[in-house]
Amino acid sequence: MKVHVLQHVPFEGIGSMERWLAKRDATMGYTRFYESAKLPDPGRVDLVIAMGGPMSVDDEQAHPWLAPEKEFIRETIRLGQPVVGICLGAQLIASALGSRVYPGRHTEIGWFPVEAVAADGDVFQLPDGLTAFHWHGETFDLPNGAVRLAKSEACDNQAFQIGRNVVGLQFHLETTPRSAAQLLQHCGHELVPGEFVQTEPVIRDTSETACAGINRVMEELLSYIVR
Repeated sequence: MKVHVLQHVPFEGIGSMERWLAKRDATMGYTRFYESAKLPDPGRVDLVIAMGGPMSVDDEQAHPWLAPEKEFIRETIRLGQPVVGICLGAQLIASALGSRVYPGRHTEIGWFPVEAVAADGDVFQLPDGLTAFHWHGETFDLPNGAVRLAKSEACDNQAFQIGRNVVGLQFHLETTPRSAAQLLQHCGHELVPGEFVQTEPVIRDTSETACAGINRVMEELLSYIVR
């Protein structure tokens, strides 16, 4: 299995997904946009994983690689290849498919529940009572043909699925204590008090106990999308 990761900043890697991919002897490729914007032939990858980052999908003047990245995502989806987008990655999928990405009602940072939305057909079923890790201030409209998978009190569109093999998650299921600590180190200035913004000690303490549960769900999602 050839997997290509779209990584936007050094401190937002694939987290717990690395273990699942290693077990399956995946051949890993990376576009690390902070080093090089070179992208592969979308027809020669079996799975694309688009990760998060502090930039906005519309910041093309500051980050000129955003336009070709969205074109790559659009073409990968057109070819029927599996794509998983996380946080900014989900917003990039939505934007690439013509949907609006814009500031949400609330900034959401920390550990908060997401509610699975009942959907018919062959869609990934998130577990009830899931508390996920969040770090975002923007949200998106659902792309045409997308099925909403989850919502939260702070954000109406938390996850979506398109067809059988495209899933966007506004929240994080791949978070580990180490990756949460890296976000706090590099983006801690974003912890402005708010209804859905936790403090650094709360985030650190919760991450020590909550990551194992969401990592299992992340592995279930990967198994679903590449089966």
